[in-house]
Amino acid sequence: MNLHVHEQAAADLIDGVMFYERQGSGLGDYFLDSIYSDIESLRLFAGIHRKVFGYHLMLSKVFPFSIYYKVTGDIVRVWRVLDCRRDPRWIERQVRMRAGERE
Repeated sequence: MNLHVHEQAAADLIDGVMFYERQGSGLGDYFLDSIYSDIESLRLFAGIHRKVFGYHLMLSKVFPFSIYYKVTGDIVRVWRVLDCRRDPRWIERQVRMRAGERE
């Protein structure tokens, strides 16, 4: 499987890194390494997760983050990486948001 991380997901990762780095030096790097490990696992396990809002939803193993993705042929497209602690209505709006938009 090939992985494609959408620019929205990349922006989500940057937001997460900045948040965790403010919590403690080096924690942002640990967050990024952990989430990338989760995303890499999609090469083997893509498509087994339940669908929410039209996307597969995988929960991060270490941090309270959700990874929303779609599988098209042999390509896994990671759409969003969102903090599960946010308001569920906000999360739904973010996942359903069209490409190129940002709140």
